[in-house]
Amino acid sequence: MTENAWTRWPPREALDRKETSLPRRLLAWGIRALVFGALLWSAFQGGRIHGWVAVAGIAGTLVAGAFAWGFLRTTLAHRLWPSLSLIVPLLGLAAGAQAAGFDVLAVVLWCGCAITALERLPLGAALPVAAVGLGAFAAVNGDAWLTTTATIGGMALAGYALRLDAEARGNAQRLLTQERAARAAETESAALAERARIAREIHDVLAHSLSAQLVHLEAARLLIERDADREQILERVVAARGMARDGLDETRQALSALRGDLTPLEDFLSDLVRAADGAEVTVVGDRRALPAEASQAVRRVAQEALTNARKHAPGAKVRVRLEYDPHEVTLDVRDSGGSPGELAGAGGGYGLLGMRERAELLGGSLHAGPDEEGFVVTLRVPV
Repeated sequence: MTENAWTRWPPREALDRKETSLPRRLLAWGIRALVFGALLWSAFQGGRIHGWVAVAGIAGTLVAGAFAWGFLRTTLAHRLWPSLSLIVPLLGLAAGAQAAGFDVLAVVLWCGCAITALERLPLGAALPVAAVGLGAFAAVNGDAWLTTTATIGGMALAGYALRLDAEARGNAQRLLTQERAARAAETESAALAERARIAREIHDVLAHSLSAQLVHLEAARLLIERDADREQILERVVAARGMARDGLDETRQALSALRGDLTPLEDFLSDLVRAADGAEVTVVGDRRALPAEASQAVRRVAQEALTNARKHAPGAKVRVRLEYDPHEVTLDVRDSGGSPGELAGAGGGYGLLGMRERAELLGGSLHAGPDEEGFVVTLRVPV
């Protein structure tokens, strides 16, 4: 045994009776009641003990019970010296009971102290206490030495078995507590992740919608500053109003997505490019339903890429390509290039940083940069 094994206490979870099941507690109290009744019956049967001796016996029994209760409480608190200061007087009371003629009480106290010490004390302190209690029992026992030896060995094994049982129950209760804590942490983590997902969805919808509205409102402001025609200004304001209406529809779609109710991705992209002049969509591969997170990532990146194309390359031809592979889905949005419009600096906010963050959260990647013709955004998401 290591040094720790000699000084280690049994777990509090097993020593505390509140942590045990109701049938086990009822059984323990039943055994105590039977032992106490047997002690009283054996002590006073036949009228051999009476008068002040009987009073002394009852008082000794009550004192022993008080010491035993205190011993149980101090061992539950893992306080070694108070525990020893309570069990040593119990051994002394047993010797006094033996001298006064209360043989059964003495035997019960000696054996009970030995077994309880093995169950509840560190082994370094339990073994000497058990040796004193069982040795005293052997000294007064009138049976043959072989029977006495077997009885002492059986009680020692019983005490150690109770200790092993306490350690096993304590470890099981600790594991159960850890499992409950892990489940609670997992539930909290899932709730935080869901909140982050909801916040990300709402943020993405608002970023796209408000950015598009800002484009048209900024255009209207520039037209007003240049004293442009009223019809041109009104066209931009009406377009901003349409973007606001589309943003409201997208918000509703995002809420539907959070509930797991998603429109087909191909239909969404078709509607998206239909609203953008000079855009077309191509779908390659076997079409299939994607996980909600992956589908939302493709939708938001497509929205942001088309918005950027309208801002930075107005009038350019935009091609959207969606490709289904066995283990991933690829979205490719590229424009034919052109001179940056006057609104290229308006509405900066979500941008490529948000798209790349969304891709990385799903274990995918996003590449954005110029190519031979114009600008290309490529998203790859594992599915």
